[in-house]
Amino acid sequence: MKVNDYEIKPGANLTRADLEDASLEGANLAGAMLYFTSLLRANLAGTNLQGTCLHYAFLHYANLQGSNLTGANLTRADLQGADLTDAKLWNADLTDANLAGTNLQAAILSPDMIWKFSKELSEAKNLDKVVLKVQQ
Repeated sequence: MKVNDYEIKPGANLTRADLEDASLEGANLAGAMLYFTSLLRANLAGTNLQGTCLHYAFLHYANLQGSNLTGANLTRADLQGADLTDAKLWNADLTDANLAGTNLQAAILSPDMIWKFSKELSEAKNLDKVVLKVQQ
C-alpha cells in the first residue's frame, strides 16, 4: 500500500513522513519507524502498530480505535485528542507522551502501566473505563 508516496508495510522507515489526514485503516506497520512522523488526524483504526517506534510522533486527533500498539514506543509522542477506544497498549512505553484529552475507553493496558505512567495517563479521558489485563 502506498500513501503520499510512502510505502506502508511492516518494518517501514517512515521517519519524518507527512501522513496528515492519511487513511491507514487496517494497515500493518508492525515494527515500523515512525520517528517524528506527522499523523495528525490520520485514520489508523484497526492498524497493527505492534513494536512500532513512535518517538515524537504527532498524532493529534488521530483515530486509533482498535489498533494494536503492544510494545510500541510512544516516548514523547503527542496524542492530544486521539481516540484509542479498544486499542491494545500492552507494555507500550508512554514516557512523557502527551495524552491530554485522549480517549482511552475500553483500551487494554498492562496493570503496571497505571503506576508507571500515572503522570501521562492523568490527562487522558475515560481512564476509569480502561481494561487492565495481563498479556497472554
